[in-house]
Amino acid sequence: MAEAHSPLEQFHIKRLVDLQIGGVDISFTNSSLWMFIAIAAVTLFLTLGSRNRALVPGRGQSMAEMSYEFVANMLRDNVGSEGRKYFPFIFTLFMFVLFANLAGMLPYSFTTTSHIVVTFAMALFVWLLTTVIGLVKHGGHFFSFFVPQGVPLWMMPLVVPIEIISYLSRPISLSVRLFANMVAGHTMLKVLAGFIVALGVAGIAPLVVVVGLTALELFIAALQAYVFAILTCIYLNDALHLH
Repeated sequence: MAEAHSPLEQFHIKRLVDLQIGGVDISFTNSSLWMFIAIAAVTLFLTLGSRNRALVPGRGQSMAEMSYEFVANMLRDNVGSEGRKYFPFIFTLFMFVLFANLAGMLPYSFTTTSHIVVTFAMALFVWLLTTVIGLVKHGGHFFSFFVPQGVPLWMMPLVVPIEIISYLSRPISLSVRLFANMVAGHTMLKVLAGFIVALGVAGIAPLVVVVGLTALELFIAALQAYVFAILTCIYLNDALHLH
């Protein structure tokens, strides 16, 4: 299959501005561009939604307030009152992933969250941040997190390594979950869209499937942003309360 028609061609990173500093490639790519677009879209959405604040909110204000309340409730339910100081971080993370996922649904766009280097960078930052928070709050007692209560002493040599491996694998599972869902969904849409063109009039059935899958992908885009944010809240709760 020619590269131009490959379902994976949509994930190729392309240089838009070639930049080399000290032998390091810091070129501005299509991935960088769509990250900026996602950030600009979030900024515009929240700015317009809060610009004309009214007692009876309009549609823009209602959507902005709903997103705010949604993340605030998620944080309160999963972390408690101690998590309020981390609301700006969780809210920013959720909105960026959401808008990056949704932007990737636009024709001729680029899905930044379809690259493992992007999702892993975010997941690693979350993991490092929650680990530092746990160490600062609890000191050496933080390592008791790897020793579950009620486990017999003779099982500790087995349980403790499992707990450590599980903790160290968090950034991997968090990043792969988002990356894999975005790649799989977009690849399937591209494959089925190719059938529509190839089959001509008989492509009505694939067209109906593509419309349904597009709606499903929009739902998954929002769902994966929620999953990424709520898992971050759970990791934060573990760091604060050692649960």
